[in-house]
Amino acid sequence: MPAVMTPAAPAEGMQLLDRDHSILAFNERVLDWAHRADVPLLERLRYLCIVSSNLDEFFEVRAAPHLAASKVGDIKGEYTVHSFDALARAAHALVERQYALYNDELMPAFAKQGIEIVSHGDRTPAQRTWVHEYFEEEVRPLLIPVGLDPAHPFPQVANKSLNFIVRLGGKDAFGRENEIAIVKVPRVLPRLIRMPDKVSDGKTLFVSLSSVIRAHLESLFPGREVGQFSQFRVTRHSDMAVDEDDVKDLRTALRLGLQQRHYGQAVRLEVSAGASEFLSNFLLQQFVLPEPALYRVHGPVNLVRLAQLIDLVEKPKLLFPPYKPSYPTQLLPGRSIFDQLKKRDVLVHHPFESFEGVLAFMREAVQDPKVLAIRQTIYRTGADSELMELLEEAVHRGKEVTAVVELKARFDEEANINWAERLEAIGAQVVYGVVGLKTHAKMLLVTRREGRSLVRYAHLSTGNYNPRTARAYTDIGFFTGDAQLTADVDAVFVHLASHSRLPRLNQVWLAPFHLHRKLIDRIDALAEGSAAGKRARIVLKLNALTDVPLIQALVRAGRKGVQIDLIVRGACMLPARVPGETDNIRVRSIIGRFLEHSRIFYFRLDDDEQLFLSSADWMNRNMLRRVELAWPIQDPKLRQRLIDECLVAYLHDDRDAWDLMPDGRYKRVKGAGEPKGHGAQAALMARYAAQPGESEGGL
Repeated sequence: MPAVMTPAAPAEGMQLLDRDHSILAFNERVLDWAHRADVPLLERLRYLCIVSSNLDEFFEVRAAPHLAASKVGDIKGEYTVHSFDALARAAHALVERQYALYNDELMPAFAKQGIEIVSHGDRTPAQRTWVHEYFEEEVRPLLIPVGLDPAHPFPQVANKSLNFIVRLGGKDAFGRENEIAIVKVPRVLPRLIRMPDKVSDGKTLFVSLSSVIRAHLESLFPGREVGQFSQFRVTRHSDMAVDEDDVKDLRTALRLGLQQRHYGQAVRLEVSAGASEFLSNFLLQQFVLPEPALYRVHGPVNLVRLAQLIDLVEKPKLLFPPYKPSYPTQLLPGRSIFDQLKKRDVLVHHPFESFEGVLAFMREAVQDPKVLAIRQTIYRTGADSELMELLEEAVHRGKEVTAVVELKARFDEEANINWAERLEAIGAQVVYGVVGLKTHAKMLLVTRREGRSLVRYAHLSTGNYNPRTARAYTDIGFFTGDAQLTADVDAVFVHLASHSRLPRLNQVWLAPFHLHRKLIDRIDALAEGSAAGKRARIVLKLNALTDVPLIQALVRAGRKGVQIDLIVRGACMLPARVPGETDNIRVRSIIGRFLEHSRIFYFRLDDDEQLFLSSADWMNRNMLRRVELAWPIQDPKLRQRLIDECLVAYLHDDRDAWDLMPDGRYKRVKGAGEPKGHGAQAALMARYAAQPGESEGGL
């Protein structure tokens, strides 16, 4: 994908890369895994579906300002007619690649394995009979076709729902020539149905729900001629905006907002490739969309739902070999975690080490009569969470429980509101953080009576308290009994609950108060040290780098000789290795079996080495509009472990890595995609399947 420069503020006189195009470029790299021959077939399909899911969210969150600018003809600013057209071209190219891969590589490869999604035209008479019976018994009772007329205008179409549009000939029962009808496909029905063995000829055969309905469209309109028809799906802007200064009850306001989310502004329309101009133009007019927002797809209009196939096919050889994470190597099973934390801090590297350590810590806290209070932030815990159930048990056991619930965690609002209400109902103290800020910090604090003293223990993390994502995301969990650090965590909880003035913190850098400034100051200090002849080094591992002041600081430092390596999974607006500008800055992206999610900041000036873990990416929203933590790792052994596992290993990855080129394109490193290369994730899986190895060296 070609580089696109942004009209946003330049960094130290140089143009930045465009954020939205960088997000699409990230999805190009994810899609590459669906092309890789060394990846098992069902996993290749999974990566294809992940890209579709990512694109859905991209349109739901990022497309609306570009579309609005195109409608009013804006030609200046960040969002313009040009930005909409350029983004549409890039998105169309990515979607075309997806469907070409689906049709030309994946489906033929599945057919060789005896796995097929059988279209109506390819079904045997016995298969057609079975599909007809399925339609009559399971599908027809749930369908209500809607004919459009003045009394029945175009119906509300929910975000990302599957629908059919049909052009009818003849007249209806009242002698009218209303020619357009809409058939909504119920979301409760599975999108893929496995045909029974008796009609499958020894193969694993499926039919799609859309093809089942398509084959029976005529039966839904007796007495009418079904002419043109097409599947369609509309994506709507779904980033809820609630004016917190204007509402008295944020929770109630968000519940009302959730009801409207499915019917926000339309931003993308997907139709079948064969949809007529008449039908596609009719839909564009109904949704008030321009032509570039129309996506004609050669296959299912919702590839995300094909992920069902992965669970329906019982062929383990077509999946990655199962990986079972080890129990955290620094924790001794059967021993009190509190006793262990009296002796040392503990790191847990997910998903190579299991989330069970966090659950064990919470279980011990809940069951220990000496524990008086538990405080936790809740951002994305999921609808089914043992941690939340343990918080409920702690309340029933008489402990003081405080939950800081972030109601505005995008697409997890409903689950978080439900947990907040459950906890409040049994007497927990539930707070919603600070007006105007999202609480994104991941903190768990336990206060325990030991003799005459109250002693605190904390768990901090770069990722969410979610056992499911802890099996799929790389994150770092940190347990500590350090008095200064736990005092900082306690102060942050008090601040979030009471909104009182924050005291001077010992170790924690906190957004939106001083994290941004501290990072810029630290980068500038290394720049000055390098200019004075000292050896200066910065290595950052992030999910995104889009904050302009931080980018400006990195550019300044690079110009003064600081050697900078940036491991940025997704969007990165800093152009790397531009001659005379960013010669000393290298950017790489790692796309692997697991989603890279940990945030690690490494700074070195001669022999002075500092390493921070954080919940924050280097984005403006994280620095100025969220509550985020960064905390130092003081133990040299733990610091070296993080350097070895999370920085050095990734900088030497020649299997799953992409390097950002001066022209803004990403290029596979030599050997990437080859099974013989060194993959950081594969090495960590092997390491934790056995025991941690020796140090791999320094930076």
